[in-house]
Amino acid sequence: MLQDLTVWTGLPPTYLAISAIMAFVAGAVRGFAGFGLSAVLMASIVVFIPPVELIPVCFLLELAASVAMFRGGLRDAKLSTAVTLALFSAIGVPLGLLLTTSIDLELSKLFALGLVLGLTILQLLKVNFHLASERVALPVTGFAAGIVTGLASIGGMVIALYVLASPKKAREMRGSLVLFLFFSMFTSSVTLILFGVLNEQSLIRGAVLSPLVLAGVFAGTAMFSKSLDQTYRKGCLYLLLLFAGAGLVRTIAF
Repeated sequence: MLQDLTVWTGLPPTYLAISAIMAFVAGAVRGFAGFGLSAVLMASIVVFIPPVELIPVCFLLELAASVAMFRGGLRDAKLSTAVTLALFSAIGVPLGLLLTTSIDLELSKLFALGLVLGLTILQLLKVNFHLASERVALPVTGFAAGIVTGLASIGGMVIALYVLASPKKAREMRGSLVLFLFFSMFTSSVTLILFGVLNEQSLIRGAVLSPLVLAGVFAGTAMFSKSLDQTYRKGCLYLLLLFAGAGLVRTIAF
């Protein structure tokens, strides 16, 4: 059975085992925080699976997690908030992709990650963010996240920063992130199809790792149900700190 899996996925046993472990960890992070699955995988197994091959796998695993978490997200989130963020993000993505042809990709990624890192540190230091009214802030945040997604594929971090800066309860914050990522799957699928990177091997790897991600999601959801609002907020900010820092190191080093 193991030999069959290595043949189907194109991964040696050691790499397959590491991928399985990290898929569970990534799912647990997603189940607790409502985001972060792709960030965990991109920070770990990208060392032996090239980004161009890993991105469609992350999409499939995010899709599995989004479907599993959709009902809870719909129950807890303010639907209009998630829809507005996703809609304006979808508008911003093509502009971000267009800018990649005129702006140095690595420099733009460093800037975006540095911005996320800096704003996360300010939140951890309890610097007050005076957010504009939702009528203005939601479209601007969604559009900015879309541009950053097109430039550096980290738009979810921008949304997470906005949500965590709000005074909302933990369940509503997490639910908004879950629904945003669910709606964003439609935009991501179009992009992957247009670029032709969603192939048979990606589908196989996604199918093999999805059960482990789902197991992690259920474990992470159980952890979230036992956390307090402040625990959730701080935990997510530390995750953002880790993801942005790891992304900066990876971008500079490689």
